[in-house]
Amino acid sequence: MRKNQDRMDSHTMELPRQIVVGEKNINEFADFLQSLTKPKKVSLISGIHVKKILKQKIEKSLKSKKIKFVWHTAKDNQFNSLKKIQIDVKKDHSDIIAGIGGGRSVDTAKMVAFNLDIPFVSVPTAASHDGIASPFVSIKSDKPHSIIATAPLGVFVDIDIIKKAPSRLLASGCGDLVANISAVKDWKLGRDKTGEYYGRYSANLAIMSAEIVMEKSSQYAKKGLDARVIVEALISAGVASCIAGSSRPCSGAEHLFSHALDKIAPGKGLHGEKCGLGAIMITKLQGQDWKKIVKTLKDVGAPTTAKQIGLSEDQIVDALMIAQDLRPERYTILKEIEMTERRAKNLAKSTKVI
Repeated sequence: MRKNQDRMDSHTMELPRQIVVGEKNINEFADFLQSLTKPKKVSLISGIHVKKILKQKIEKSLKSKKIKFVWHTAKDNQFNSLKKIQIDVKKDHSDIIAGIGGGRSVDTAKMVAFNLDIPFVSVPTAASHDGIASPFVSIKSDKPHSIIATAPLGVFVDIDIIKKAPSRLLASGCGDLVANISAVKDWKLGRDKTGEYYGRYSANLAIMSAEIVMEKSSQYAKKGLDARVIVEALISAGVASCIAGSSRPCSGAEHLFSHALDKIAPGKGLHGEKCGLGAIMITKLQGQDWKKIVKTLKDVGAPTTAKQIGLSEDQIVDALMIAQDLRPERYTILKEIEMTERRAKNLAKSTKVI
Protein backbone atom coordinates (compact mmCIF):
# COMPACT_ATOMS: atom_id res chain seq x y z
CA MET A 1 0.00 0.00 0.00
CA ARG A 2 1.21 3.53 -0.80
CA LYS A 3 1.69 5.88 2.07
CA ASN A 4 -0.57 8.90 2.16
CA GLN A 5 2.27 11.33 1.45
CA ASP A 6 3.19 9.38 -1.69
CA ARG A 7 -0.17 10.17 -3.24
CA MET A 8 -0.12 12.15 -6.47
CA ASP A 9 -1.26 15.77 -6.10
CA SER A 10 -4.57 16.30 -7.85
CA HIS A 11 -5.34 19.12 -10.23
CA THR A 12 -8.62 20.20 -11.78
CA MET A 13 -9.31 20.16 -15.51
CA GLU A 14 -12.11 22.57 -16.40
CA LEU A 15 -12.88 22.41 -20.11
CA PRO A 16 -15.30 24.21 -22.44
CA ARG A 17 -18.34 22.00 -23.08
CA GLN A 18 -18.96 23.22 -26.61
CA ILE A 19 -16.87 25.10 -29.16
CA VAL A 20 -18.53 26.41 -32.33
CA VAL A 21 -16.40 27.82 -35.14
CA GLY A 22 -18.32 28.95 -38.23
CA GLU A 23 -18.53 31.70 -40.81
CA LYS A 24 -21.30 34.34 -40.91
CA ASN A 25 -22.99 32.40 -38.07
CA ILE A 26 -23.50 35.21 -35.51
CA ASN A 27 -27.28 34.89 -36.08
CA GLU A 28 -27.03 31.40 -34.51
CA PHE A 29 -25.77 32.81 -31.18
CA ALA A 30 -29.08 32.21 -29.36
CA ASP A 31 -29.19 28.56 -30.55
CA PHE A 32 -25.70 28.13 -29.15
CA LEU A 33 -26.77 29.50 -25.74
CA GLN A 34 -29.86 27.29 -25.72
CA SER A 35 -27.82 24.18 -26.45
CA LEU A 36 -25.72 24.96 -23.35
CA THR A 37 -28.08 26.11 -20.58
CA LYS A 38 -31.46 27.13 -22.06
CA PRO A 39 -31.08 30.57 -20.43
CA LYS A 40 -34.00 32.93 -19.85
CA LYS A 41 -31.67 35.92 -19.55
CA VAL A 42 -28.08 36.75 -20.57
CA SER A 43 -25.71 39.55 -19.50
CA LEU A 44 -23.68 40.73 -22.51
CA ILE A 45 -20.28 42.34 -21.83
CA SER A 46 -18.57 44.10 -24.73
CA GLY A 47 -16.71 47.24 -25.77
CA ILE A 48 -18.52 50.23 -27.30
CA HIS A 49 -17.15 49.59 -30.83
CA VAL A 50 -18.03 45.88 -30.89
CA LYS A 51 -21.51 46.56 -29.52
CA LYS A 52 -22.14 49.10 -32.30
CA ILE A 53 -21.21 46.55 -34.97
CA LEU A 54 -22.93 43.42 -33.58
CA LYS A 55 -25.81 44.79 -31.47
CA GLN A 56 -28.53 44.37 -34.12
CA LYS A 57 -27.59 40.82 -35.13
CA ILE A 58 -27.11 39.56 -31.58
CA GLU A 59 -30.36 41.12 -30.33
CA LYS A 60 -32.31 39.73 -33.29
CA SER A 61 -30.95 36.25 -32.57
CA LEU A 62 -31.77 36.46 -28.82
CA LYS A 63 -35.28 37.84 -29.42
CA SER A 64 -36.04 34.99 -31.83
CA LYS A 65 -35.53 32.55 -28.93
CA LYS A 66 -37.20 34.84 -26.35
CA ILE A 67 -33.96 35.25 -24.37
CA LYS A 68 -33.85 38.51 -22.38
CA PHE A 69 -30.59 40.45 -22.39
CA VAL A 70 -28.74 43.37 -20.76
CA TRP A 71 -25.65 45.05 -22.25
CA HIS A 72 -22.65 46.15 -20.17
CA THR A 73 -19.62 48.09 -21.42
CA ALA A 74 -16.08 46.97 -20.61
CA LYS A 75 -14.03 50.19 -20.76
CA ASP A 76 -10.69 48.84 -19.51
CA ASN A 77 -9.30 45.94 -17.50
CA GLN A 78 -8.72 47.94 -14.32
CA PHE A 79 -9.84 46.28 -11.10
CA ASN A 80 -12.28 49.10 -10.22
CA SER A 81 -14.01 48.98 -13.62
CA LEU A 82 -14.44 45.23 -13.24
CA LYS A 83 -15.94 45.67 -9.77
CA LYS A 84 -18.52 48.15 -11.10
CA ILE A 85 -19.60 45.82 -13.93
CA GLN A 86 -19.81 42.97 -11.43
CA ILE A 87 -22.25 44.96 -9.24
CA ASP A 88 -24.37 45.80 -12.31
CA VAL A 89 -24.36 42.22 -13.66
CA LYS A 90 -25.43 40.88 -10.26
CA LYS A 91 -28.58 43.04 -10.51
CA ASP A 92 -29.47 41.40 -13.86
CA HIS A 93 -30.12 37.99 -12.24
CA SER A 94 -28.97 36.41 -15.52
CA ASP A 95 -28.47 32.68 -16.09
CA ILE A 96 -25.34 33.16 -18.18
CA ILE A 97 -22.74 35.83 -19.06
CA ALA A 98 -21.27 36.39 -22.54
CA GLY A 99 -17.95 38.16 -23.16
CA ILE A 100 -18.18 39.57 -26.69
CA GLY A 101 -15.12 41.26 -28.18
CA GLY A 102 -11.36 41.29 -27.71
CA GLY A 103 -9.32 40.26 -24.70
CA ARG A 104 -10.67 42.98 -22.41
CA SER A 105 -14.36 42.04 -22.77
CA VAL A 106 -13.74 38.29 -22.61
CA ASP A 107 -11.46 38.70 -19.56
CA THR A 108 -14.00 40.93 -17.80
CA ALA A 109 -16.83 38.45 -18.43
CA LYS A 110 -14.60 35.59 -17.29
CA MET A 111 -13.73 37.27 -14.00
CA VAL A 112 -17.27 38.50 -13.27
CA ALA A 113 -18.66 35.02 -14.00
CA PHE A 114 -16.08 33.47 -11.68
CA ASN A 115 -16.81 35.91 -8.85
CA LEU A 116 -20.60 35.56 -9.18
CA ASP A 117 -20.50 31.82 -9.86
CA ILE A 118 -22.47 32.11 -13.11
CA PRO A 119 -21.51 30.21 -16.30
CA PHE A 120 -19.91 32.25 -19.05
CA VAL A 121 -19.36 31.96 -22.79
CA SER A 122 -16.56 33.47 -24.85
CA VAL A 123 -17.47 35.22 -28.13
CA PRO A 124 -14.16 36.56 -29.49
CA THR A 125 -14.26 39.17 -32.26
CA ALA A 126 -10.45 39.23 -32.57
CA ALA A 127 -7.86 36.46 -32.25
CA SER A 128 -4.96 38.31 -30.66
CA HIS A 129 -4.14 35.84 -27.82
CA ASP A 130 -5.02 32.42 -26.36
CA GLY A 131 -7.36 33.75 -23.65
CA ILE A 132 -10.30 32.84 -25.92
CA ALA A 133 -10.70 29.42 -24.29
CA SER A 134 -8.42 29.50 -21.25
CA PRO A 135 -9.38 30.01 -17.59
CA PHE A 136 -6.81 32.84 -17.19
CA VAL A 137 -7.42 36.58 -17.12
CA SER A 138 -5.22 39.66 -17.36
CA ILE A 139 -6.63 42.19 -14.93
CA LYS A 140 -4.59 45.19 -13.86
CA SER A 141 -4.16 44.55 -10.13
CA ASP A 142 -1.29 44.04 -7.70
CA LYS A 143 -0.48 40.74 -9.44
CA PRO A 144 1.84 41.36 -12.40
CA HIS A 145 0.71 38.22 -14.21
CA SER A 146 -2.47 36.46 -15.30
CA ILE A 147 -4.76 35.10 -12.60
CA ILE A 148 -6.94 32.01 -12.74
CA ALA A 149 -10.71 32.44 -13.00
CA THR A 150 -13.00 30.06 -14.86
CA ALA A 151 -12.88 28.32 -18.23
CA PRO A 152 -15.72 29.25 -20.58
CA LEU A 153 -18.69 26.87 -20.68
CA GLY A 154 -18.67 27.44 -24.42
CA VAL A 155 -16.78 29.31 -27.15
CA PHE A 156 -18.63 30.79 -30.13
CA VAL A 157 -16.64 32.12 -33.09
CA ASP A 158 -17.78 33.80 -36.29
CA ILE A 159 -14.68 33.70 -38.50
CA ASP A 160 -16.13 36.42 -40.74
CA ILE A 161 -15.99 38.85 -37.78
CA ILE A 162 -12.41 37.78 -36.91
CA LYS A 163 -11.35 38.42 -40.54
CA LYS A 164 -12.71 41.97 -40.41
CA ALA A 165 -10.62 42.87 -37.35
CA PRO A 166 -7.26 44.61 -38.05
CA SER A 167 -4.67 42.08 -39.32
CA ARG A 168 -2.30 43.22 -36.56
CA LEU A 169 -4.53 41.42 -34.01
CA LEU A 170 -4.33 38.08 -35.84
CA ALA A 171 -0.53 38.48 -36.17
CA SER A 172 -0.38 39.12 -32.41
CA GLY A 173 -2.26 35.83 -31.89
CA CYS A 174 0.54 34.11 -33.82
CA GLY A 175 3.07 35.74 -31.46
CA ASP A 176 1.23 34.27 -28.45
CA LEU A 177 1.27 30.86 -30.16
CA VAL A 178 5.00 30.72 -30.96
CA ALA A 179 5.61 31.60 -27.30
CA ASN A 180 4.45 28.04 -26.48
CA ILE A 181 7.80 26.79 -27.83
CA SER A 182 9.77 28.52 -25.06
CA ALA A 183 7.02 28.02 -22.45
CA VAL A 184 7.00 24.21 -22.76
CA LYS A 185 10.81 24.08 -22.62
CA ASP A 186 10.65 26.10 -19.38
CA TRP A 187 7.98 23.75 -18.02
CA LYS A 188 10.26 20.75 -18.67
CA LEU A 189 13.05 22.62 -16.88
CA GLY A 190 10.73 23.15 -13.90
CA ARG A 191 9.94 19.43 -13.86
CA ASP A 192 13.61 18.46 -14.00
CA LYS A 193 14.83 20.98 -11.42
CA THR A 194 11.99 21.11 -8.89
CA GLY A 195 9.96 17.96 -9.58
CA GLU A 196 6.86 20.01 -10.42
CA TYR A 197 3.99 18.35 -12.28
CA TYR A 198 4.52 18.22 -16.05
CA GLY A 199 1.64 17.10 -18.28
CA ARG A 200 2.95 15.66 -21.51
CA TYR A 201 -0.46 15.68 -23.19
CA SER A 202 -1.13 19.39 -22.54
CA ALA A 203 2.50 20.25 -23.40
CA ASN A 204 2.23 18.44 -26.75
CA LEU A 205 -1.10 20.14 -27.51
CA ALA A 206 0.48 23.57 -26.84
CA ILE A 207 3.50 22.72 -29.04
CA MET A 208 1.25 21.45 -31.83
CA SER A 209 -0.75 24.72 -31.72
CA ALA A 210 2.51 26.63 -32.27
CA GLU A 211 3.94 24.29 -34.91
CA ILE A 212 0.85 24.41 -37.14
CA VAL A 213 1.30 28.18 -37.51
CA MET A 214 5.09 27.88 -37.87
CA GLU A 215 4.80 25.24 -40.62
CA LYS A 216 2.33 27.37 -42.59
CA SER A 217 4.08 30.72 -42.12
CA SER A 218 5.69 30.80 -45.61
CA GLN A 219 2.25 30.20 -47.10
CA TYR A 220 0.82 33.03 -44.95
CA ALA A 221 3.56 35.39 -46.14
CA LYS A 222 2.37 34.85 -49.74
CA LYS A 223 -1.39 34.44 -49.36
CA GLY A 224 -2.24 36.15 -46.07
CA LEU A 225 -3.18 34.70 -42.68
CA ASP A 226 -5.70 31.87 -42.37
CA ALA A 227 -8.01 33.15 -39.62
CA ARG A 228 -9.67 29.79 -39.02
CA VAL A 229 -6.40 27.89 -38.51
CA ILE A 230 -5.08 30.57 -36.14
CA VAL A 231 -8.35 30.72 -34.15
CA GLU A 232 -8.42 26.93 -33.77
CA ALA A 233 -4.76 26.92 -32.71
CA LEU A 234 -5.47 29.61 -30.06
CA ILE A 235 -8.47 27.65 -28.79
CA SER A 236 -6.32 24.49 -28.58
CA ALA A 237 -3.65 26.40 -26.65
CA GLY A 238 -6.30 27.65 -24.22
CA VAL A 239 -7.58 24.09 -23.79
CA ALA A 240 -3.98 22.93 -23.13
CA SER A 241 -3.94 25.28 -20.12
CA CYS A 242 -7.33 23.93 -18.98
CA ILE A 243 -5.93 20.37 -19.10
CA ALA A 244 -2.70 21.35 -17.31
CA GLY A 245 -4.65 23.13 -14.58
CA SER A 246 -2.17 26.01 -14.93
CA SER A 247 -0.85 28.39 -17.60
CA ARG A 248 2.42 26.41 -17.77
CA PRO A 249 2.07 25.00 -21.34
CA CYS A 250 1.60 28.50 -22.76
CA SER A 251 3.47 30.77 -20.36
CA GLY A 252 7.15 30.74 -19.47
CA ALA A 253 9.95 33.30 -19.26
CA GLU A 254 8.72 35.00 -22.46
CA HIS A 255 5.42 35.81 -20.71
CA LEU A 256 7.26 37.09 -17.64
CA PHE A 257 9.18 39.37 -20.03
CA SER A 258 5.86 40.57 -21.51
CA HIS A 259 4.42 41.24 -18.02
CA ALA A 260 7.62 43.14 -17.14
CA LEU A 261 7.07 45.36 -20.19
CA ASP A 262 3.45 45.94 -19.08
CA LYS A 263 4.93 47.38 -15.91
CA ILE A 264 7.79 49.35 -17.49
CA ALA A 265 6.01 50.60 -20.63
CA PRO A 266 2.23 50.24 -20.16
CA GLY A 267 0.17 50.46 -23.34
CA LYS A 268 3.09 49.77 -25.70
CA GLY A 269 2.50 46.78 -28.00
CA LEU A 270 -0.08 44.01 -27.86
CA HIS A 271 0.30 41.05 -25.49
CA GLY A 272 1.08 38.55 -28.29
CA GLU A 273 3.56 40.95 -29.90
CA LYS A 274 5.54 41.26 -26.65
CA CYS A 275 5.41 37.49 -26.07
CA GLY A 276 6.74 36.99 -29.61
CA LEU A 277 9.72 39.28 -28.93
CA GLY A 278 10.27 37.47 -25.64
CA ALA A 279 10.13 34.07 -27.38
CA ILE A 280 12.90 35.12 -29.80
CA MET A 281 15.30 35.89 -26.94
CA ILE A 282 14.24 33.13 -24.54
CA THR A 283 14.51 30.37 -27.17
CA LYS A 284 18.07 31.57 -27.84
CA LEU A 285 18.85 31.31 -24.10
CA GLN A 286 17.38 27.80 -24.12
CA GLY A 287 19.53 26.71 -27.06
CA GLN A 288 16.53 26.34 -29.36
CA ASP A 289 16.16 27.47 -32.99
CA TRP A 290 15.34 31.13 -32.33
CA LYS A 291 15.82 32.07 -36.00
CA LYS A 292 12.79 29.92 -36.86
CA ILE A 293 10.74 32.03 -34.43
CA VAL A 294 11.98 35.23 -36.12
CA LYS A 295 11.11 33.86 -39.58
CA THR A 296 7.59 32.86 -38.47
CA LEU A 297 6.90 36.25 -36.89
CA LYS A 298 8.15 38.08 -40.01
CA ASP A 299 6.04 35.83 -42.27
CA VAL A 300 2.84 36.54 -40.33
CA GLY A 301 3.53 40.27 -40.08
CA ALA A 302 4.28 40.35 -36.33
CA PRO A 303 7.07 42.56 -34.95
CA THR A 304 10.55 41.13 -34.38
CA THR A 305 12.17 44.31 -33.05
CA ALA A 306 11.49 46.59 -30.08
CA LYS A 307 11.40 49.64 -32.36
CA GLN A 308 8.41 48.25 -34.29
CA ILE A 309 6.20 48.57 -31.22
CA GLY A 310 7.74 51.77 -29.87
CA LEU A 311 9.93 50.23 -27.16
CA SER A 312 13.41 51.53 -26.33
CA GLU A 313 16.60 49.48 -25.86
CA ASP A 314 16.61 50.30 -22.14
CA GLN A 315 13.01 49.10 -21.70
CA ILE A 316 13.86 45.72 -23.27
CA VAL A 317 16.99 45.36 -21.13
CA ASP A 318 15.16 46.34 -17.93
CA ALA A 319 12.31 43.93 -18.69
CA LEU A 320 14.74 41.03 -19.16
CA MET A 321 16.40 41.88 -15.86
CA ILE A 322 13.22 42.03 -13.73
CA ALA A 323 11.14 39.36 -15.51
CA GLN A 324 11.88 36.40 -13.19
CA ASP A 325 11.36 38.52 -10.05
CA LEU A 326 7.72 39.05 -11.02
CA ARG A 327 6.99 35.40 -10.41
CA PRO A 328 9.84 33.86 -8.37
CA GLU A 329 7.95 30.62 -7.73
CA ARG A 330 7.78 29.79 -11.46
CA TYR A 331 10.95 28.00 -12.60
CA THR A 332 12.20 29.22 -16.00
CA ILE A 333 15.52 29.50 -17.83
CA LEU A 334 15.92 32.92 -16.17
CA LYS A 335 16.46 31.11 -12.84
CA GLU A 336 19.59 29.54 -14.32
CA ILE A 337 21.18 32.74 -15.61
CA GLU A 338 22.15 35.86 -13.74
CA MET A 339 20.54 38.42 -16.05
CA THR A 340 22.92 41.37 -15.73
CA GLU A 341 22.49 44.53 -17.78
CA ARG A 342 25.37 43.50 -20.03
CA ARG A 343 24.00 40.01 -20.58
CA ALA A 344 20.50 41.33 -21.31
CA LYS A 345 21.84 43.85 -23.81
CA ASN A 346 23.98 41.21 -25.56
CA LEU A 347 21.01 38.85 -25.81
CA ALA A 348 18.70 41.50 -27.25
CA LYS A 349 21.36 42.71 -29.70
CA SER A 350 22.43 39.24 -30.85
CA THR A 351 18.81 38.42 -31.76
CA LYS A 352 18.34 41.89 -33.35
CA VAL A 353 15.43 42.66 -31.01
CA ILE A 354 17.33 45.90 -30.34
